[in-house]
Amino acid sequence: MKSETHIPIQRALISVSDKTGIENFARALTQAGVELLSTGGTYGALKKAGIAVREVSDYTGFPEMMDGRVKTLHPKIHGGILALRDVAAHTGAMSEHAIQGIDLVVVNLYPFEATIKKRGVTREEAIENIDIGGPSMVRSAAKNQRFVGVVTDPADYGRVLDEMQKHAGGLSLTFKRELALKAFALTARYDAAISAWLFETEAQHAQPDASPFPESCALVGRKVADLRYGENPHQKAAFYGLDACGEPALASARILNGKTLSYNNLVDLDAALALAKEFDEPFVAVLKHNNPCGAALAPDVAAALEHAWDGDPVSAFGSVLAFTRTVDLRSAEYLVSGNRFVEAIVAPGFDDDAFKLLTEKPKWGKSVRLLAVGDFGSASRDARDLEVKKLVGGFLVQERDLRAAGEGDCKVATKRAPTDEELVGLLFANRIAKHVKSNAIVLTQGTRVRGVGAGQMSRVDSVHIALRKAGVHARGCVLGSDAFFPFPDGVELALEAGVTAILQPGGSVRDSEVIAACDKHGAAMVFTGTRHFRH
Repeated sequence: MKSETHIPIQRALISVSDKTGIENFARALTQAGVELLSTGGTYGALKKAGIAVREVSDYTGFPEMMDGRVKTLHPKIHGGILALRDVAAHTGAMSEHAIQGIDLVVVNLYPFEATIKKRGVTREEAIENIDIGGPSMVRSAAKNQRFVGVVTDPADYGRVLDEMQKHAGGLSLTFKRELALKAFALTARYDAAISAWLFETEAQHAQPDASPFPESCALVGRKVADLRYGENPHQKAAFYGLDACGEPALASARILNGKTLSYNNLVDLDAALALAKEFDEPFVAVLKHNNPCGAALAPDVAAALEHAWDGDPVSAFGSVLAFTRTVDLRSAEYLVSGNRFVEAIVAPGFDDDAFKLLTEKPKWGKSVRLLAVGDFGSASRDARDLEVKKLVGGFLVQERDLRAAGEGDCKVATKRAPTDEELVGLLFANRIAKHVKSNAIVLTQGTRVRGVGAGQMSRVDSVHIALRKAGVHARGCVLGSDAFFPFPDGVELALEAGVTAILQPGGSVRDSEVIAACDKHGAAMVFTGTRHFRH
């Protein structure tokens, strides 16, 4: 017997939903002397292309039935895949029952994930696109990887043919193990998608007090890219995308220019995009180390960019930007002028002249990463997409914080109510504070950020930082806080610096002292009743 790693492939079973490249691959296999078995639509396509192929029902002596639900679930199929060729009892059973060995399984699965993404898809249609025979064959072949190759990705067809040429018509054990790993990853991802969809579907009819989370939770992604390193150079890292994501995201973005994205770039860009999705108007966010250092709404994105950058121009150098509109030439000209530079920009798209300037300007062209995600807004956010935080030995899952207070949610707590202009600034500050690490303090002037205090262990320290960042602009600003003030000290510090109105959730045992401090200064304070911690 030849080395098991180089056994020539004599028989292949082909059954694919995605028929990309299958005719050329199948023809090359037959030219290499491989007998082909196939089913249903794949058999018809190969036959029509003039490729010699035997129908599975002819081989098994058992017809396809039940609208194709039963066709490959047969001992002559799975016995031919699973048999250990070096175990006498297995080869004896093959001889006794006229089972021929199947050395290569070429299968991809019914398009379940694509089906459930279609608008108006019915439950029955989704159920019918749950593949049974395909995963069974894939798992059988992957289990018996010493003797059987399994191909689930059309991108591997050429590699299989190259391997066969190198190894006298066979595949190396190393390559078969690689294919098996890819196959099990596919079935894991496929089953996870089915499980998640079934849970979401049933949750719509669940009792009001039922948990919104399943008893078991599978998180399976598709690798988008290996990264140069993680947060630090000594940490290895990779980026995975979730196929079920229903909104514009980094995993599906078109990378138009620049150096390879780093781990930290991706973390910052994701945070920037999440903040931008709060707004439907022209808006620009400037983020550094996962926190906004500047942000602004304006009649157009070029003006929004200038106001956002001016929020903290020192921190803005080397930041990432998110735009809610296509990046135009005026925005690009502003960025490349003066001593400005950013690591990456994510936006719906880039005007041709803006793209040309950003990619041809010295210092910018080879470095700045430009990502286009298509149009988005607050309505594009998918509430079904959950947040996951990994812990050692487990992970936490929660709903995304998509709530944003409106005018009707604000309860005036002080003697003076905020003016219309102050209220606009307060509600803007509240949306920004949602995306600032706790303890979060945001000072705004109209719809532009003037100062941010983030990630401090005490709220009063965050107030100090926000005031220092705002500088002379602090006077006349309004303040948004992600959580209540446990003491009046932070409020008093802000009011003494000229802050005129404050928004916070309320709920402290010392709320009365905080309110009294505002009343003493003639300032307005509103309670939203909603906290926005971000750890």
